[in-house]
Amino acid sequence: MKERAALVELEKVADVCKLLGDKMRLTILSLLKERELCVCEIVEIMNTSQPNVSQHMRKLKDGGLVKEAKKGQWVYYSLNIDDKPYLHVLFQYLPSQKEKVDLISCEQLNFCD
Repeated sequence: MKERAALVELEKVADVCKLLGDKMRLTILSLLKERELCVCEIVEIMNTSQPNVSQHMRKLKDGGLVKEAKKGQWVYYSLNIDDKPYLHVLFQYLPSQKEKVDLISCEQLNFCD
């Protein structure tokens, strides 16, 4: 029984590693390390389309790495890694995205009303 649980846990970690293997998703997680962000903010910072960001966010959410909160018509995302202590170490090594995050806000973009 313990062996089966260990295999299931290994599979979960492998799935998380696959999600982290994509540069865009890793960058998004690095942004979310700074603060909760709206989809429109991520689109602006990443200089990509909303459908592209939404596709990556869906994968991150399905993988249990982010959680979402709906405010009006917009979805805000935040990290959901408290139950994954092995990621806390990795996140210490991610380059800071604070400057990028601090330069943008929904209010400034007039998208998230």
